[in-house]
Amino acid sequence: MIEIPSDLHPDLVPLAFLLGNWEGAGVFDFPGAEKCNFGQEATFTHDGRDFIEYVSHTWELDSEGKKVRPLETESGYWRIDKDRKVEVVMIRDQGVVEIWYGELADQKPQIDLVTDAVARTAAAGPYTGGKRLYGYVKSDLMWVGEKATPEVPLRPYMSAHLKKVVDPREWAKDLKDLPDDGIAFFR
Repeated sequence: MIEIPSDLHPDLVPLAFLLGNWEGAGVFDFPGAEKCNFGQEATFTHDGRDFIEYVSHTWELDSEGKKVRPLETESGYWRIDKDRKVEVVMIRDQGVVEIWYGELADQKPQIDLVTDAVARTAAAGPYTGGKRLYGYVKSDLMWVGEKATPEVPLRPYMSAHLKKVVDPREWAKDLKDLPDDGIAFFR
């Protein structure tokens, strides 16, 4: 069940499944770079306005699942219109700014995005565009990203399976409704 915050801008209700803190792991694989497993923390928040703020940090994992080094950091803003068209403005730590357009699927929490514009700083590596697919599956957030460069045609390069991180303060607030001895709750 997807909880819709009372202060969520009405336009964002279709994207409410994204809200929260997410953690998980995935695989990175692109020609010219070493294939690796990675960890990810992603946060989707809102402040009542008509966009969702997004921040993601990924890092390479060793064979024991421990952090080795940072991989990518990105942040941005997500919007949706009345026709379920989604737009994302994203900035990556590698010196790339992207505008993505896509659509929220009908009758299911799935978003397909494609880059519309890419701007790169002089320090950025080669990159011409990408595609992303986000899906909310059995209370988890899964995504796959595709990437293209002048040398490599569009192909999958990252995918991850993320689980929602529950803030203990959220479920602890329900404890105030327990009887003083707390025992009746378990009967």
